[in-house]
Amino acid sequence: MQPHCPGSPLSGRSSDACKNFPDNTARIAAKPARIFRGYFADKMLAFPDHGLVVSQQAVRTIGGNSGDTVAPSNRGKQMKRILAAAGLCVLGTGPTQAETSLTYMMWGDPPEIAVWEQLVAAFQVTNPDIRIKVEVADWDSYWNKLRVQTAGGDAPDVFAMDGPIYPDWQSRGTLLNLQSYIDADPDALKGVYAGPLTTYKMPDGYYGLPRDFQTIVMYYNKPMFDAAGIAYPDDTWTTDDFRAAAAKLTLDKDGDGKIDQWGVSTEVWDMEPFWGPMVYNHGGDIISADHTHTLMTEGPARDAFAFINAMMAEDKSLMSAEMQESYGNDAFAAGVAAMTFSGHWLIPSYNTLPFDWQVAPFPKGPAGRATLVNSAGIVIGAGSAHPDEAWKFVRFVVSAEGQSILTSLGFAIPVNEAVATGPIYLQQSNKGDHQVFVDALAYAHPKPSFKGYEEWAGLVGDPLGMVWRGEVDLNTALDEIAGSADDVLGK
Repeated sequence: MQPHCPGSPLSGRSSDACKNFPDNTARIAAKPARIFRGYFADKMLAFPDHGLVVSQQAVRTIGGNSGDTVAPSNRGKQMKRILAAAGLCVLGTGPTQAETSLTYMMWGDPPEIAVWEQLVAAFQVTNPDIRIKVEVADWDSYWNKLRVQTAGGDAPDVFAMDGPIYPDWQSRGTLLNLQSYIDADPDALKGVYAGPLTTYKMPDGYYGLPRDFQTIVMYYNKPMFDAAGIAYPDDTWTTDDFRAAAAKLTLDKDGDGKIDQWGVSTEVWDMEPFWGPMVYNHGGDIISADHTHTLMTEGPARDAFAFINAMMAEDKSLMSAEMQESYGNDAFAAGVAAMTFSGHWLIPSYNTLPFDWQVAPFPKGPAGRATLVNSAGIVIGAGSAHPDEAWKFVRFVVSAEGQSILTSLGFAIPVNEAVATGPIYLQQSNKGDHQVFVDALAYAHPKPSFKGYEEWAGLVGDPLGMVWRGEVDLNTALDEIAGSADDVLGK
């Protein structure tokens, strides 16, 4: 990799040398007598060996020809400072190109920006004429901002997309069809997992690509299992084994008549972490293949919900939604639940927990083992003024190099198979059996993705939420879902 200014937006770090340039944004690209604005307002310095000229405010480049040299300053100390900064801030050599600026917007946490800056820096080694501004917001703020910007015709050039709601966004004409780029670059999707990729395939092409993916597994508290004398979960566990262990791990430890340790606590409003896999491993389904009929209220799917409800209402081993809220919706992290179900996104934060834990496959049900796989995607706005440059960035993100950099975040599984099955992912510094997440792809069902998903999810999740809060009985809620959920499908 060619050197870059440690104080530039390419790295997020500061450098004493680069402090000689306002805002640490000096970027020196080599061309005969390439002109830059430097630190001293009254000085212009030439660097004949590099064909560089430095002048005031090293914020942007301006065109120059080989004859545009200016005599160096005779103030030695000042020149040494400028030279030192220039030496550290050289990006490389090559012809001058007009600079294109793109915005990439995503949901996430502030620490993710540093890794994305590393990715952008690597991308700019071969694309020095393209500048990427990365914007990160929390989940709710991200979608609110994206809706407002899209409605106002000011959507970012490139942005993150959640797999299940991708068809809704695509149907609104807000996403660019990438098929022509893919057709022109047959290797663009080489090595990308087929499962996550299918979510973004439309009849007329791809309007997005998977950026990373998640499979759902079980997390368990090893000291709690040790204290109860229960063997750790493994790939032989069934849902009956799971239920029996959860009951045994549910305790009134201080004898006051109230439970203070639960067998399991997990998200029960959304399908992804728990009830979706349970429906599938009981032999049920969630929605028809053509996305016109809700199936989660029929046949074996009802058996799955009855199983979940019995753990909550009868065994008291599955923490209620109301009780989960009292522990910040993560009773496992709070140390009061022995098991939870979730994706790889918890790995970084769980690495800071004060107790030992590990992961295991989702237990097998009456119809076999099942889990869900979901992906975060990356798309280009249909209104981007620079679609070609945006595609170059998207292409880099899903490449082996881009995926290797993103893997250092530890939040997700790389969509590039070579990276996901190699040491960069499997031997990452974060603890946990990362192979379990990759192996889960073999029995994972894609989280349903269809037009009308957002409204449908509310019509399904709200009645179920009332069940988990003890406000209505299960069959009443499922009957309500059966009578209303289909109304929004395909709209």
